[in-house]
Amino acid sequence: MKVIQNYIDGRFVSGKRQFADVNPADGTLIAQVTEADDAQVDEAVNAARRAVQGEWGRLGIRERTSRLHRVADAIEKRFDCFVQAEVADTGKPISLASRLDVPRAAANFRVFADLVKMAGLESFQAETPDGAGALNYAVRKPLGVVGVITPWNLPLLLLTWKVAPALACGNSVVVKPSEETPATATLLAEAMQDAGIPRGVYNVLHGFGPGSAGEFLTQHSGVDAITFTGESKTGAAIMKSVASTVKPLSFELGGKNAAIVFADCNFEEAVSGLSDAVFLNTGQVCLCAERVYVERKIFDSFVEALKRKAEGLHPGWPSDEKTDLGPLISAQHREKVLSYYRLADEEGATVITGGGVPKFGDNRDQGFYVQPTIYTGLPESARCVKEEIFGPVCHVAPFDSEEQAVAMANDTKYGLAASIWTSDLKRGHRVAQQMKVGITWVNCWFLRDLRTPFGGAGLSGIGREGGMHSLNFYSELNNICIRL
Repeated sequence: MKVIQNYIDGRFVSGKRQFADVNPADGTLIAQVTEADDAQVDEAVNAARRAVQGEWGRLGIRERTSRLHRVADAIEKRFDCFVQAEVADTGKPISLASRLDVPRAAANFRVFADLVKMAGLESFQAETPDGAGALNYAVRKPLGVVGVITPWNLPLLLLTWKVAPALACGNSVVVKPSEETPATATLLAEAMQDAGIPRGVYNVLHGFGPGSAGEFLTQHSGVDAITFTGESKTGAAIMKSVASTVKPLSFELGGKNAAIVFADCNFEEAVSGLSDAVFLNTGQVCLCAERVYVERKIFDSFVEALKRKAEGLHPGWPSDEKTDLGPLISAQHREKVLSYYRLADEEGATVITGGGVPKFGDNRDQGFYVQPTIYTGLPESARCVKEEIFGPVCHVAPFDSEEQAVAMANDTKYGLAASIWTSDLKRGHRVAQQMKVGITWVNCWFLRDLRTPFGGAGLSGIGREGGMHSLNFYSELNNICIRL
């Protein structure tokens, strides 16, 4: 049986005990994972501190960024291994992992390596009372040791989205991947070794949250900042954990994202785009649309067209190139999603399609699949309209005016993303600027430029990632004032 170990100070090491890594597609055991204890968390943080103060900290920006490019090369060299590990851990279709997750992982290292070399800083020449003058200029310094806690839905993509800019700024990292998806964070350690990343710069600790590696990491006095992507409740717990040490925090949390579809949209593009926005990665993307508002005059035809899209999805084996709908991540998460399916019935929803569990007649019946599901007919106050489900499901409701659509879309405690579908570009700009979210797409969804700000408002997070926003989080800007 394969054993996934922790990676500390350039070495793979076992932990205090083991836990199971399960394939979501059929429930079989993939590997045993070694859980890190508090002593190993301490060892990893100390190793990361030595790396910042030692070889890694002494490297010039040219050499440091060159090695990050070599990390990208090493990921591509192991492309198939990363794809297989990601598919086995998450159950996502191999076509998605090959097209999105692994290529983006390599791109993250290249983008931030290039960006940090080109990033400019402020300088000001000022007068002094005696007329001598002064020059002020800023320098960028690493924070030190960054704790990186990542989720299970896009484990490699979101890991590298944080690790790449952190290393580009000269920090070292201690990573705690989700206990559900430990493989690619560990495989990345091999790529780091191949790329010549010094010992202690990249460390991986496996385990859980409370009473395990996650809590030990956030409470460690040697960690200088925490970046986390995951559930809003977990983010709140981390905030409490680090409050006494006033660590910098970057949170990208949950969402209950809205889409607004106007009658003048390109109908086929909107249906296709919303099918992706609702069902991609089995709805397990923080940016997925769970609330869809459609102008009344096209409401019935749009619901019918989206129903056809949902029923045309193929929930096959993840290794099948034709599969476009995988399982949910775990039995526990499937029960959560199914509980909302049951709640929707109790709240009086009309089931357009889905609402249950598919039957395959093979080992997939031991996996964690659910049917892609569309509801209508719920009031805006319904729990299924207000609470994040994180599955392949949406509620579709009609609207009669632009003002009504905006009001319904913004009636949420979350504020991560929205999408607007209209052929009227002026309206697209106007409505997008009224959305109380971190990112709004017009006539598209999930289209990302890595230089742009990414993050949420309200229960959806704190801070922004991407481009200079990432560099500014992972570094300290110091001002130097020189009297002339």
